[in-house]
Amino acid sequence: MEKYKSIDVTEKQLEDLLRQAPELIEEGLKYIDHQRNTDRGPLDVLMADSGNSLVVAELKITEDDGMLWQGIDYYDYIARNLEGLSRVYKSFNINPKQPIRLFLIAPSFSVNLLNRCKWISDRIKISLFTYKCISFEKSKDIVPVFTEISPPSTPETIVASSIEGNLEYITDKSVRKHVNEILAEIQSWDTNNISFDPTKSDISLKISGRVFSYLAPRRNYFLIYTYDNQDKWTGFPINQKEDMENVNILLKSNIQKLGK
Repeated sequence: MEKYKSIDVTEKQLEDLLRQAPELIEEGLKYIDHQRNTDRGPLDVLMADSGNSLVVAELKITEDDGMLWQGIDYYDYIARNLEGLSRVYKSFNINPKQPIRLFLIAPSFSVNLLNRCKWISDRIKISLFTYKCISFEKSKDIVPVFTEISPPSTPETIVASSIEGNLEYITDKSVRKHVNEILAEIQSWDTNNISFDPTKSDISLKISGRVFSYLAPRRNYFLIYTYDNQDKWTGFPINQKEDMENVNILLKSNIQKLGK
């Protein structure tokens, strides 16, 4: 057997190795692009998996807790531009209906990062890979060896399976009644196409299957998330009926845009 040794590499070398052999991380993985400019800086590596999902890869050559937030920033950019990017990289047959994936690749991960990942993994498909690079004595080739790491599981909780179950989080009965009245009013705007679906802790509001808002219950109030006048996703706290007046205008506008 040829002798080899572990070596350190630069981030650029790691990026090049990943470009040359992405299948060493996961079977069917394909390299698409690297250092693509985004509104949060250059994205390390963009790939596609065997199911034609886009994969955002954030690389570090040292343990770095900040890579999670960087990765989420790039993930957000890709999510906001998914359909356009699918057309730009059409030769890779990207399926914009498939969830985007986020890969974090580093020699090790701290307990803090692992614990943070466990709380957001139900929203973002995160995969963590440690690596080491080995160099063979005769050929001088450098080969990366990747190992997938699973974040710890979240404590078992009772997940609400209905809108009513989610609304039980609200302890103020008058607020809970107000929510039901608001949902009934919104439903009346277009009874055939507006629907409500419970998520793990919120309620998703949809027009023809497309999300236009989220309703997030809190103990004594609730939040309505939707796009504001600048098309920025914003949460509006609702404490009384008057708080819904301007929000209703935004909701109707967004329903009209998405319902076309």
